[in-house]
Amino acid sequence: MQRILIVEDEPDMQSGIKDNLEFEGYDVDVASDGQQGLDKILEQSYDLILLDVMLPKMSGFDVCKKVRKRDIDTPIIFLTAKGEEIDKVIGLESGGDDYMTKPFSLRELLARIKAVLRRSSAKVEKQAGNHRITIGKLEVDFDALTAEVDHQPMKMTVKEVEILQYLIKHKNATISRDSLLDNVWGYDFQPTTRTIDNFILKLRQKIEEDPNQPKIIITVHGMGYRLVY
Repeated sequence: MQRILIVEDEPDMQSGIKDNLEFEGYDVDVASDGQQGLDKILEQSYDLILLDVMLPKMSGFDVCKKVRKRDIDTPIIFLTAKGEEIDKVIGLESGGDDYMTKPFSLRELLARIKAVLRRSSAKVEKQAGNHRITIGKLEVDFDALTAEVDHQPMKMTVKEVEILQYLIKHKNATISRDSLLDNVWGYDFQPTTRTIDNFILKLRQKIEEDPNQPKIIITVHGMGYRLVY
């Protein structure tokens, strides 16, 4: 299930979009000001962000700039009452992927969301599915499902590969154990969170120079893990 964050301070607008997106099958989270939105983006994993421009505490443009500085490339669609061309330019230059001016139709919003998610999925598949990627000591070919450490073959299980792909997709964002369980194992089969910890330990042994002091797969205490590379 794809997860969307709505950062919108108008209660009716926020609840209306949320209800409709949930009806379409998305998992939806909300924030009511710029700082709260930024905190959620840095702490959790989303597939897309709907970001209002005029927000309390921090503008949507500033939120986007701070997110991009952390190398978080989650797609962002700006929502704003402003329709001037300069605002659209600023939004796109600050790192936004699309821009919608209020009032807008729900049908158009859903179409834009689907289009941006398709582009994002294609980008991720190209980056993580058809190329060799080096992370720490480990070099992985996700297309051939092979791995090497110091040019020597390294055995990896399918689940290790899937976990690593998910972490790469959401690099620099904190991924909760529940998110890994839902997106790698799915809803029908639920191992314990301890299972996740064991898989992370095995990945660190393949990736990190010193698995006991990891610098690539970082533990965010009480929350989950973050991939930094």
